[in-house]
Amino acid sequence: MTVDDTGPGEQGRTDPSAADSGEDPLALRLEQLILGAERRYTPFQAARSAGVSMELASRFWRAMGFADIGQAKALTEADVLALRRLAGLVEAGLLSEAMAVQVARSTGQTTARLAEWQIDSFLEGLTEPPEPGMTRTEVTYPLVELLLPELEEFLVYVWRRQLAAATGRVVQAADDEEMVDRRLAVGFADLVGFTRLTRRMEEEELGELVEAFETTAADLVAARGGRLIKTLGDEVLYAADDAGTAADIALRLVETLANDETMPELRVGMAFGTVTTRMGDVFGTTVNLASRLTSIAPRDAVLVDSAFAEELIRTREAPASEAQAAEAAAAAEKEGEEPPSYRFALQPMWQRPVRGLGVVEPWLLARRDGRQA
Repeated sequence: MTVDDTGPGEQGRTDPSAADSGEDPLALRLEQLILGAERRYTPFQAARSAGVSMELASRFWRAMGFADIGQAKALTEADVLALRRLAGLVEAGLLSEAMAVQVARSTGQTTARLAEWQIDSFLEGLTEPPEPGMTRTEVTYPLVELLLPELEEFLVYVWRRQLAAATGRVVQAADDEEMVDRRLAVGFADLVGFTRLTRRMEEEELGELVEAFETTAADLVAARGGRLIKTLGDEVLYAADDAGTAADIALRLVETLANDETMPELRVGMAFGTVTTRMGDVFGTTVNLASRLTSIAPRDAVLVDSAFAEELIRTREAPASEAQAAEAAAAAEKEGEEPPSYRFALQPMWQRPVRGLGVVEPWLLARRDGRQA
């Protein structure tokens, strides 16, 4: 199919061109309710009305995750306006064309996941027929009609809050290079023996366990000042601006799951260093090292790399050794001062080769004297 024959459609839906040949009337009514407008344009007509080439319109639509629909009349005035806005940002020089496509892709991927979750987990539970004889579809329309404006306002509120927080982190960067390639603490938390669990547990039980793990991890990471980058079922990836925050999160995760009999054991690997950020994700050697350390970490334990350990020592969050801590305490006592207060303890482990990264020196991280903060 050539690019001039393509356009967007709704993910997971029947081809819109089937509208005149028996498409579900309720589905059409729901679509009109959610989109706030009737189908009016073919992709070619929408692109022309927006003053955008069909080639660029197709790039935007595909980046947003919309399926090709040929030249079916399936688009609305909102589709035209969205094209006009993106193209206008490019014409005004505020965004390059490549950046506009990236904006479309990041927004499409994020909102697609959100929409799928809301339909699969949220609306399905709420649309359970309240009376015998009623169908789920009969309940769905009035429910969506009530929820839509509230969820839309809430989505914009959360987005603005997250945008403000992200902007604040960027403007505090030391220099322009640090805005893109930043020094961060990165941590992977991984459930031990998850593959074996998938063979023993029913699908529903497994789903509940994964959801509980992801929820616990997300809440702890957010509460302690970190940022959840992504979840991978049995594994979560998070980042923090400083090593002390990341260390506290890691140990709290281990402690929390250890006190929950329904949860498997956990292991965490962390590294500190330069990280490249793209579309909300993180990349680079630091991330790879944190992942490798997770795979060799003992059960219910946290391993960090030497750069992470050095950062904790530099910021006086941990002593270089117990001997140093004892010397500092003795010196403080002699001077009549308070001894240094360390939150964490570090124990050097045997150096070992790590696939793709050469020889690394892991350090075992723990609370100071085993105390929980």
